[in-house]
Amino acid sequence: MRLLAIETATDLVGAAVVSDDGAVVERSHLGGRAHAELLAPAIEEVCSLAGCTLGDLDGLAVDIGPGLFTGLRVGVATAKALGQALGLGVVGVTSLDVLAAGAREVAGHDRAERVVAVVDARRGEVFAAAYDFTRGPAGADSDPAAVRHDRPEALTPEDLARWLDGLASAGPLLVVGDGAVRYLEVLAPRAGLDLGLSETVAAPSPGVLARLAARRLAAGAHPVPAGDVVPDYRRHADAKINWEERAPQRTAVPPPAGRP
Repeated sequence: MRLLAIETATDLVGAAVVSDDGAVVERSHLGGRAHAELLAPAIEEVCSLAGCTLGDLDGLAVDIGPGLFTGLRVGVATAKALGQALGLGVVGVTSLDVLAAGAREVAGHDRAERVVAVVDARRGEVFAAAYDFTRGPAGADSDPAAVRHDRPEALTPEDLARWLDGLASAGPLLVVGDGAVRYLEVLAPRAGLDLGLSETVAAPSPGVLARLAARRLAAGAHPVPAGDVVPDYRRHADAKINWEERAPQRTAVPPPAGRP
């Protein structure tokens, strides 16, 4: 089985192909605002390196967020278009799960027993989830989704720090993600937080996404129809937020004299 994974939830834009033997080829770039321009070349490159065409693919996976609104829109739209064109279902994986799985790969199971993934949501907020892998099967590489304690709302850095204080009372936490990097000065003074890999595992990796999606399929997960894939934005686009914030300042214009 050849599975193509698409990663655009953060500033990192990339793609990966995982083959039957577990071999993964991946390419990624810092996208900034160029997610749309960088994604297609990355897909073309990984397919070429994997020795396959789009028509040879057996599956698709995409990071559904939370993350950057524009990046998610580009990645999910691309996965949906490819799925519909190729007749393939899509495995949607959250950015927080990919970060947690990446932390396990980099740090090893002992250091990453308890992980917090933090994605920079911009506008002075973050998205976060905690993972306690000690609750998973002994000796197994548990699926992050099975041991996840999600925070569905956006948090301020101060709210995040207070939440982590409570979690750290039960044991040390490995904290990763670009949200942890951005607000390092807020988190670094807190006790019980291991921030040493926050920059190393700052963005969800397309290769980790590919491996995690492949493991879920092997465990019996079913891809959803391409048209049913929904991004996890968790809040409105910045343009809508800006408009709503200005709304109270707009005043009604009185009608011309002589008109009701």
